Amino acid sequence: QVRLQESGPGLVKPSQTLSLTCTVSGGSMPVNYRYWSWLRQPPGKGLEWMGSIDSSGTTYYSPSLKSRTSISRDTSKNQSTLQLSSVTPEDTARYYCARGSGPNVYAFRGQGTQVTVSS
Repeated sequence: QVRLQESGPGLVKPSQTLSLTCTVSGGSMPVNYRYWSWLRQPPGKGLEWMGSIDSSGTTYYSPSLKSRTSISRDTSKNQSTLQLSSVTPEDTARYYCARGSGPNVYAFRGQGTQVTVSS
């Protein structure tokens, strides 16, 4: 069964850079699911799209996070990486990666990983 698994530190200090990795395991994604997306859900709030990257390396970012977000992918490792710089406690959230046929389109989504920003 194909799975997406997010990994990274659960605690990040303010002003630091949050870095998470998403890995596909258990098989391959359908070829048309060529976009990797990153989402997050702060406590008590809705799901927020952060950005996406397609198979050619073109990136798409939420305007509100664009200045602090970087998404990359490593096709040889079947992984994507999210970096969010200058984090504050407001970036505390559960972070998810997803795959789909377009930016902000999610056919598969991982279980997510909780990240807390605190000193």
